[in-house]
Amino acid sequence: MIYLWYALGLLSLCILFGAFYRVSIVIFFLLFTYTFLLEQARYLNHFYLVCIVSFILMFIPAHRSFSIDAWLSQKIRSKYNPAWQLWLIRFTIGVPYFFGGIAKINPDWLRGYPLHNWLLDDLDFPIIGKYFTEDWMILIMSYSRLILDLAVVPVLLFKKTRVWGFIVICSFHLMNDQLFSIGIFPWFMMAATTLYFAPEWPRKALNYILPKKGAPELPITSEFQYNKKTFIVLVIFVTILVVTPFRHLLIKGNVLWTEEGHKYSWHMKLRGKYGTTEFLIRNKYDSEVVKLNKDGYLYDWQDSKMEGNPIMIWKFVQFMKKELEMMGQDVEIYVEAQASLNGREYEYIIDPNVDLASVKMKFFGHNDWILPSTVPLSMQR
Repeated sequence: MIYLWYALGLLSLCILFGAFYRVSIVIFFLLFTYTFLLEQARYLNHFYLVCIVSFILMFIPAHRSFSIDAWLSQKIRSKYNPAWQLWLIRFTIGVPYFFGGIAKINPDWLRGYPLHNWLLDDLDFPIIGKYFTEDWMILIMSYSRLILDLAVVPVLLFKKTRVWGFIVICSFHLMNDQLFSIGIFPWFMMAATTLYFAPEWPRKALNYILPKKGAPELPITSEFQYNKKTFIVLVIFVTILVVTPFRHLLIKGNVLWTEEGHKYSWHMKLRGKYGTTEFLIRNKYDSEVVKLNKDGYLYDWQDSKMEGNPIMIWKFVQFMKKELEMMGQDVEIYVEAQASLNGREYEYIIDPNVDLASVKMKFFGHNDWILPSTVPLSMQR
């Protein structure tokens, strides 16, 4: 795995400088997506976004100019790229903003949770940190983030408001980088948001910095050229990106609690969830019940991600069932799982009377063994 990430670093440099671009982006997509799917306890929305963007780039000739490939081969050189390619990337970058805002329209977020619980650990944040104990500041933070997510793309699309929108969104991402541990996401989005500027802005910037004759040729977009096959593929691709985040609305229950339909829906930083889980294994032969020691099977960071997540708990039970079957044991596995959502009191999230080893998972519907949350949100400050 270490060498795989070294390879991804090298491929990133090749993509950046346009060296062997076509081969590099395909291999990068395959390897990065492999690592993304390999460990669900490491699931992050921005890793999912990298997978989508790298997939799109496989079909976009981003190496037509200002690249090593274009310098070596005159055949691929061009000042233009089809306009739909730029708009497809813009759309893709706008998806996390828009659906992230839609996901924030929920009762907990509108009442200031989970930000209220999280920001208490950042009272030393410059200037505004001392106000993180105040209700009005928490609500300002919650509602401003919701509005910003929903408004940023329209603001960036209009020339008169574009610069101001870019300054605000960069400030937002820089604040997130300081408040939360979210890796590359703020920096990735700040860089990607520059795509909403006029496509010739890098050319103008380089012509300003360098003598005009020395400035490299950069591509700009051309007029839309209709192609039926391309149009059909784009419609299917865009439809998948738009429909997927709404699928949880067709599933019974609060997605923040049940986790059903949570992934690939851009539900970013919406819940503070903690849990406790005990696995009870009953041998069908003699009815002996033993408590499973998870330490031999999970790292601490995997265990903490599994706590309070009924989907991951079910998958772990299926793994344990197979392990025990290989040892010649026929067992039932019951789970004592409780969770706390956004500071609520702990309650059962899985029916403790259900043998999880024998139930099937409904991946596109509600699973009755996941219990509903009945504890109201505490508004105590």
